[in-house]
Amino acid sequence: MAHLDAYNRPISYLRISVTDRCNLRCVYCMPPEGVPWRPHEEILRYEEIETVVRAAAELGISKVRLTGGEPLVRLGIVDLVRSLARIPGIDDLAMTTNGILLGRYAADLAAAGLRRVNISLDTLRPDRFRRITRLGRMEDVLVGMEAARRAGLEPIKINTVVIRGMNDDEVVDFARKTMETGWNVRFIELMPVGNGVLADGGWREKVVTAREIRQRIEAALGRLEPAKVSVGNGPARCYRLPGAQGTLGFITPISEHFCYRCNRLRLTADGQLRPCLLSDYEIDLRTPLRQGADVAQIKALLLRGIENKPLRHHLDERRRPEKRVMSEIGG
Repeated sequence: MAHLDAYNRPISYLRISVTDRCNLRCVYCMPPEGVPWRPHEEILRYEEIETVVRAAAELGISKVRLTGGEPLVRLGIVDLVRSLARIPGIDDLAMTTNGILLGRYAADLAAAGLRRVNISLDTLRPDRFRRITRLGRMEDVLVGMEAARRAGLEPIKINTVVIRGMNDDEVVDFARKTMETGWNVRFIELMPVGNGVLADGGWREKVVTAREIRQRIEAALGRLEPAKVSVGNGPARCYRLPGAQGTLGFITPISEHFCYRCNRLRLTADGQLRPCLLSDYEIDLRTPLRQGADVAQIKALLLRGIENKPLRHHLDERRRPEKRVMSEIGG
């Protein structure tokens, strides 16, 4: 049974950033030169992550998602998946990846116990993909997506951050993919966590709301109908176009925040527990772990995080997180 926070929300989900490093430099996440990476000794070791997950499982947390940076750039990631998949109580182990290396690892990840992947893809145009990511090739992502499908890492979800003037002219094209190829697309409103296009403080003008995206899609392709997703729906409100096998989801942290049903904690790559993505409040787990803390002691710290989870973010009051960039938190 998941523990309830102070607002009666059951906390059942832990997102773990296994690295702050990434093989891309997406414009809304990083400046061209990247961000200073933390020294390797500051990053949680795999056995420390395992201790945290064992403690979390004893508190009723049943879902774990591995993120980054880009999780597949960390050596030994398949071994970590294998270790976490064996922990009693963890019944949903997933990963968010940019897909560049997924073609290499998908089969091994599935064999190790990974259940599903979300793949970040912000454009369907190879030339634009290169401009947005600065380093990547869209063909590698498509290869990774097919490898994940063959390995059974389904349902595969495509995470698309929609940014005005950058890729918002492609929302209908993404929606067509749910009809033509059965993709499950999740449109995500831009959030002010990063050192890219957000650095100038003009992030609000770049937000394209879910309502606007939906209006564009329905004008072009027909009315959306509510859809049920059996696994891993998360904060998305899901819909389906008439006759489509795939689904469309809308994640609305800005226009219609879903804080009232947030069920997650986050662990940063350097071992800080964040009860809220959009708050700088953290609890240090790395220091106790390095001092020999056992599962019971980490459970107590996780409980503190659950008890101090805020009711909601305060972006509407012009209060935004400043301590970290998204690559350190994992989204």
